[in-house]
Amino acid sequence: MDITAIIIFLLIGAFAGWLAGQIMKGRGFGLLGNIVVGIIGALIGGFVFSLLGITAGGLIGSIITATLGAVILLFLISLVKKA
Repeated sequence: MDITAIIIFLLIGAFAGWLAGQIMKGRGFGLLGNIVVGIIGALIGGFVFSLLGITAGGLIGSIITATLGAVILLFLISLVKKA
């Protein structure tokens, strides 16, 4: 993986984390928090999409996958916090 791919990966993670924060809570989590939420969300989203047989390619597909996974992650965290 070259440095350009890593930077793009981090930018997608940051954007997806911020977008999920906007959807779930109405705010972001700071740059580092958004990156972490977005990267974990990308893993969750990829897993969910593979279970459903959905493929999402390209930049937009990556953002959608990561954002969906991040929203799922934030939803699960909110359930745990309530318990």
